[in-house]
Amino acid sequence: MSEIGNVRSFEAGRLWRIDGWQEDALLSVGAHGRLQASTGTAAESIGHWVLPGMPNLHSHAFQRAMAGLAERKGRIDDSFWSWRETMYAFAAAIGPDELKAIAAQLYVEMLKAGYTQVCEFQYLHHQPDGMPHAQPEAMSLALIEAAREAGIALTLLPVLYISGGFDGRALTARQRRFGHDVAGYLRLLETLRKLESVDLRVGIALHSLRAVPEQAMREVLASDPAKACPIHIHIAEQIGEVQDCLATRGARPVEWLFDHADVDARWCLVHATHLTAAETARIARSGAVAGLCPATEANLGDGLFPLADYLDAGGTLGIGSDSHISVSPVEELRWLEYGQRLSTRHRNIAARREGDSVGETLWRAALHGGARASGLSIGELREGARADLVVLDETSPLLAARDARSLLDSFLFAGNTPLVRDVMVGGRWQVRNFRHHDEERIAARYGEVVARLAGG
Repeated sequence: MSEIGNVRSFEAGRLWRIDGWQEDALLSVGAHGRLQASTGTAAESIGHWVLPGMPNLHSHAFQRAMAGLAERKGRIDDSFWSWRETMYAFAAAIGPDELKAIAAQLYVEMLKAGYTQVCEFQYLHHQPDGMPHAQPEAMSLALIEAAREAGIALTLLPVLYISGGFDGRALTARQRRFGHDVAGYLRLLETLRKLESVDLRVGIALHSLRAVPEQAMREVLASDPAKACPIHIHIAEQIGEVQDCLATRGARPVEWLFDHADVDARWCLVHATHLTAAETARIARSGAVAGLCPATEANLGDGLFPLADYLDAGGTLGIGSDSHISVSPVEELRWLEYGQRLSTRHRNIAARREGDSVGETLWRAALHGGARASGLSIGELREGARADLVVLDETSPLLAARDARSLLDSFLFAGNTPLVRDVMVGGRWQVRNFRHHDEERIAARYGEVVARLAGG
C-alpha cells in the first residue's frame, strides 16, 4: 500500500467495473472511505480478482437465530402462514441485547460471504407486550450498534405496522410489539435520521398493504422523509395475500399500489412474487427495484418471480437474505437462476442475448438494484463511491484456469467452497484471509445468547 496523507493506493490484477473487467487497475481511497482519482503512485497489490461488494437489500436480522427451527411437519399444510407463527413465538424472547448479539453475528457472516451493506427491515420496535422501551428507539439502536461492531454499512428501515389484515383488524397480542400509529412512527423516523452518517442511511418501510391502511400510507408518503429516502414494502409474496387484496380492495396488490402511490426509483418492492404480465411491466417501467430473496422464498414455498419477462422489460432487481436460511449472495443468485431453469426446463435464463454470461448478468443486476434500494453510493468501484470491495481467492482450485470471460460464472455456479478472501467496507479491511477481525468474540456472545433463548 502507498499512502500520501490520508490517501491509500491499491492495485488489482482484474477489477470489475460496470462495463466488465479492467486489467491492472489502480484504486485510491480517501480519508472518508470513498474512492477518488488514482494518485498514480506505487500501490499495494490486493489480489487478482476484485469485485464491488454486494448490497443485501432485505434482512430481518433476528430471524438468523431461528434458521433451521421451522423444518418439522406441522398438523396442517405448512406454508408462510404456519412458519409465521413459529417466528412470532421466537421474536417474543428478543430484546435489545439479544438483537444486537444476533445481528452482529449475522453481519459478520454477511461480510465473509461478500455482502458489504445491508437493508434492515426492522419491525421489533417495542417490548413483547407492546409497551415501548424506556428508550423508544432501543431496538433500532441495537441494530446500528451491531452494524458498527461488525463493520458493515447499514440502511435502517423502521417498519410501519398498524393493522392485522386487509380488513383493518387490530393487531394480535404477538403483533403489538410491531405497531405504531402514524405520529409515533414519524417521531421514530425523525429520531433515527439524526444519526445518519456515511455508514448509515435511514429509510421508510411499509410492512405490507395488509398491515398499512390506505390513509396511513398516504400520510407517511406525504411526509418530508419520504421525499428523498428509500421506501421498501413487502408485496405479493403469497397467493393468500393476493386473494385477500382482491376481496377487500378490488385489485391485486401491485396493481393497487401503483394506482394509489407514485411508485418510482425510490421504491423497493420486496418479493413481488405473484405478478400478472401487466404488473411485471409496470414495475419495470417505474424504476422501482424488485427485491428478490430466492432462498427464503423457496424455504417458505412462496413461488417464483417472473425473471425472464422482467429482464426483457428492462426491470431493476436486487437480492436479499431475508430470513437468513442462507447468508450468501452466491446462493441467492444461483437459486434465482436455478428456480427459473426448473420451472421452464431450459438453461441460462437470466442471460437474455446470445453469448451473454449468466453470472455477469446476475452480479451486475444485483449490484445496481441493491445500490438503488440502499440509498447509498455503493455497488460500483468508481470515483466518489464508497470503497466497498471483495477480493476472491485466486489460488482456489475452483478458479484454476479461469479467465475474465468465465470468472463470474465459475464464482456463482461452481461448487460451495468459500471464495471471498478479503473484504473492505468504506476503505477499512473487515475480513482478511477469510477471517473477520472480531469474529471470535462476536460468535462467543452469539452462542451465549442463543443458548439462553433456547433454554428460555
